[in-house]
Amino acid sequence: MSNFEYIISSLPYLTMDFKYSGQAGFNSVISDIKRDLDEHDQGLVDFLIRGFSDKELDADFYAQALKGRNRFLREYFRFDLNLRNAKVRYLNAQLGREPDQDLMTGEDPEAEDVDIDGFRFTGGEFEEAIKVDTILSNTDLVAREKGLDDILWDKIDSLATFHYFDIEAVLAYIAKLHIVTRWLKLDEEVGRDVFRRLLKDVRGTYRGVNYTE
Repeated sequence: MSNFEYIISSLPYLTMDFKYSGQAGFNSVISDIKRDLDEHDQGLVDFLIRGFSDKELDADFYAQALKGRNRFLREYFRFDLNLRNAKVRYLNAQLGREPDQDLMTGEDPEAEDVDIDGFRFTGGEFEEAIKVDTILSNTDLVAREKGLDDILWDKIDSLATFHYFDIEAVLAYIAKLHIVTRWLKLDEEVGRDVFRRLLKDVRGTYRGVNYTE
């Protein structure tokens, strides 16, 4: 049985004077978290982390994610799919290509089993579409990437609402930590700002947990 209270209460240890960086650091944190999860919850964490790798994100992966029983994973990867397709549509418009060219969909005639929930991999309604298009039009590449991650961060928050000591809270933390790790690699100053936001979220959500800024 997963020890969620212990895991959650241990998360602020990641402060380390904001020196945490690199994939090795991310992996060590994941190992610490998984140590106190049962086998089923470890599998959910592994699936989330698989989805952080672009090479894993094919039709079969999204089919599995969108048919999954865990709501966080299902809706997180539905959003991820919509966001990636929004980027493709924007690029198509800039290049004068067909709007739906190269979109990730479930419409492969040789893989009918990936058609799920009637969405055909469109992900359903994407209410953030206008915000995403506005961000993509920004010529400042750093600001654009930061804006997209801000939208993703807010989505993660919404999926974790009212989840405190459960697997959804852990998955949300890992999803945010992945964003932090990427920025610590790309831009240390931005990465530290994002890291502070993560730690502020933890302090605000899990009251009574010791925290050192």
